Amino acid sequence: MQLFQYILYPFSLLYGFVMQVRNLLFDLKILPSVRFDKAIISVGNLSMGGTGKTPHIEYLIRLLDPSCSVATLSRGYGRESKGFIIGSRRSNVKYIGDEPLQLIRKFSNIKVAVDENRKRGIISLISKYENLDVILLDDAFQHRYVRPGLSILLTSSSRLFCDDHVVPSGTLREFRQGAKRADIIVVTKTPKIFSPISRRRMIEEISPRKHQQVFFSYITYGKPVPLLENSPAVFPVKLINILLLTGIAEHGLLQEHVERLCSDIVLMRFRDHHAFTGTDIAEIESKFNDIPSQKKVIITTEKDAMRLRTSELSPLLKHLPVFYLPISIEFHGKDKEIFDKQVWSFVHRYKRSL
Repeated sequence: MQLFQYILYPFSLLYGFVMQVRNLLFDLKILPSVRFDKAIISVGNLSMGGTGKTPHIEYLIRLLDPSCSVATLSRGYGRESKGFIIGSRRSNVKYIGDEPLQLIRKFSNIKVAVDENRKRGIISLISKYENLDVILLDDAFQHRYVRPGLSILLTSSSRLFCDDHVVPSGTLREFRQGAKRADIIVVTKTPKIFSPISRRRMIEEISPRKHQQVFFSYITYGKPVPLLENSPAVFPVKLINILLLTGIAEHGLLQEHVERLCSDIVLMRFRDHHAFTGTDIAEIESKFNDIPSQKKVIITTEKDAMRLRTSELSPLLKHLPVFYLPISIEFHGKDKEIFDKQVWSFVHRYKRSL
């Protein structure tokens, strides 16, 4: 640990102890935890963010949607609304949040809901849609008032939870031993070329319990898409400069990918889930105009695109060549087959017929 981490470590122990007491109260059933007669899959992490929850939720949607009625439920981080809300094509980022809006734009067959109270959200979904087969809980590993039937824990390969510390000296929301509640552990953001030696080493570090399986996933990037619909902008084949605009927890892999698309990049970073303003757009435009090249574009993330493509900001961006990069995840080797089979095996126990 670095010096500042040693200084903050006593506060980490205090926070971790509070969370441990909370978990103990759930384990002893002093605090109530509800299990529903429905296929509930939780996707979450021990850390504060940056493990790739949304693309893994999207993977599960693509896996299940053709044969199941699927809904997603999250708290809708950053939204200005409260309570239970079912999203629609008319929803905006302030009403439902950036990640739920992203799911709405990409998947027309699923139900996308938000509620800061997950138990209430599940009850509302089930009562509203009787034929619902699967509910995917986004970022719900610490929401123990609901007991999911299948719990998937994500951890980034660049910082495994077993190598991390509780906040504020690290990024963990609770002590590492909380990982025991997971049924599946997915190591995310691994390199596309991933050696068996690295795999074995990480599994040894994680030291999974007998009931847990460990899988490894990696990110793939799609072709750049114009930010604004009906935009005449076409992504150039040969580029000199890219202004990379990010408001996400981790940008390292994205930056590595974008660097392969051009000769030089200029990076503008905002905090995760940043609510962009007109002042921000003016700053972005100024930074873009300062780049001494005609062969240049702005690239941002798919999640940031949801917060930029608003009625207030779109007019300010319409004359700029802004693109976003869609992302998805894949599993290494036979992990895909085994992971898919385990998810389907769980869902089959609840679904009446396929």
